[in-house]
Amino acid sequence: MSMPLTTIEAATTNTISPPKSRLAAHAQIMRADHWVKNVFVLPGVAIALSMAPKLATRQTCLNVIIGIVATCLVSSSNYVINEILDAPFDRLHPTKSGRAAACGRIVPALGYAQWLVLMVAGVGIALIVSKMLAISLLALWVMGCVYNIRPLRSKDVPYVDVLSEAINNPLRMLAGWYMVNPPGMSPPASLLISYWMVGAYFMAIKRYAEYRQIGDPQRAAQYRKSFAFYSEQRLLVSIMFYASAAMLFLGAFIMRYRLELILAVPLVAWVMAVYLQLGFKPDSAVQSPEKLHREPLLMVSVCSCALLMGILFFVRVPILYHIFAPTAPTAPSTAGPPSGGEPSRNLVP
Repeated sequence: MSMPLTTIEAATTNTISPPKSRLAAHAQIMRADHWVKNVFVLPGVAIALSMAPKLATRQTCLNVIIGIVATCLVSSSNYVINEILDAPFDRLHPTKSGRAAACGRIVPALGYAQWLVLMVAGVGIALIVSKMLAISLLALWVMGCVYNIRPLRSKDVPYVDVLSEAINNPLRMLAGWYMVNPPGMSPPASLLISYWMVGAYFMAIKRYAEYRQIGDPQRAAQYRKSFAFYSEQRLLVSIMFYASAAMLFLGAFIMRYRLELILAVPLVAWVMAVYLQLGFKPDSAVQSPEKLHREPLLMVSVCSCALLMGILFFVRVPILYHIFAPTAPTAPSTAGPPSGGEPSRNLVP
């Protein structure tokens, strides 16, 4: 059952000539307002520069700008295919029913062409910076295909939907890392996994807020197949799992690379608590992350946390190494770290 156009949409359709309306619709499905999510590449840039401070040059700044543009284009490619394939389901959603594809304002053939052109442009631009950046963005695009396109369409499978979407987080971090591309180094696995679990935490809260807003399990299952399995309780339990895993792997990263970051853990936990609280609000902003900047408490918390972590990357606190020094025998290492592994060292000497 499709939902009617709003008065504003109907007026727009009637007053704008069809070619202009279609052009606006095809621009709309690129979701440029969602490009703010690509801020998740910046921690990858920051970590890489912390490990190789000599790479903080004008060329690196230019590479980061080029890389962000490429990331935005590949992200838009994924948004385009998502809108095209999800149009029948979006018509069942209280707010997504107003999307251009759901309203029938795009030409599907042009949409598929747009999807491919954006990917080719993004990956091609990424090659200007580095081959590994291009591979990272191609992986981001492939995961968009896995998430949206049958027969895989992971978004229909409970829990897999969250995990497969959230893997875009570490892929974006990898993209940020390879915009700097420190020679002979690879990003810490513990941080990548923590980043993945944080993304899953955010995505599970988004699912929880959507499920609550729809308010009807049967209709929710028609909109999103995984909702046939989910319940509020199951979603809350999964949120707890992802939060615990994220903090566990963040702790592993901190203890092996930069102990000073442990001072920021309370703020990280606070940000996660504030985000969870937003998930309980009616018509919650967590359903549309591009609107999160309108939440002042969250923005103050995130900015404070980012600032503190940025400072701690470059400030030594020697007493922490005495407080957290091992006080019992530790397991002996049977072998050195593998090539590209995680040696115990600080990010900044």
